[in-house]
Amino acid sequence: MAELHIFGQILKAVNFEEPKLFCKWSIQAGSSWSFIEGENEGQTVTAIDRLEESTTFCQPLDLHLACRAIQGWPKIYVEVYAVNCMDYCWPVGFGFVHIPSSPGTHTVEINTWRISPNNFWDKIKDKFYSGGFALSKSDLIHSGIERYKLQTRSSGKVIIDLSLIFRNFAKYGIEF
Repeated sequence: MAELHIFGQILKAVNFEEPKLFCKWSIQAGSSWSFIEGENEGQTVTAIDRLEESTTFCQPLDLHLACRAIQGWPKIYVEVYAVNCMDYCWPVGFGFVHIPSSPGTHTVEINTWRISPNNFWDKIKDKFYSGGFALSKSDLIHSGIERYKLQTRSSGKVIIDLSLIFRNFAKYGIEF
């Protein structure tokens, strides 16, 4: 089987309105892929940065995957949450990006979006009470099946550094 090694870290979140953030992440892959070693989901620490428009996480990533075919190429999806002074959290960004399909070192930026309030009371709730709205099904983030029904607005970015090692792809006729 062909193998993919993913090393790296979730560096930071930039251009979010809220200063205190954490990030939940997950690696999704198709049915022809299998996870051999490493964590394929996790959560960063809660970090705060009031002086700059970025929040530094430095969450390590270390995965080993194998595949029988390249259909369902792996992608990483993130959910960024804000935390207030009473430790209440709400989502402020959702996004995903495919893992690059070439070996080497890559810096990946994940543009995120959040659900936009529909009416006046939802806007008040969004601004002062509890922040953003959550998704009832988290697979809407990376599948896109019913995502067109959502009213969204742009949020910040999550920056990830990745180092990728490809093994035995050429043996199965895949060249990079």
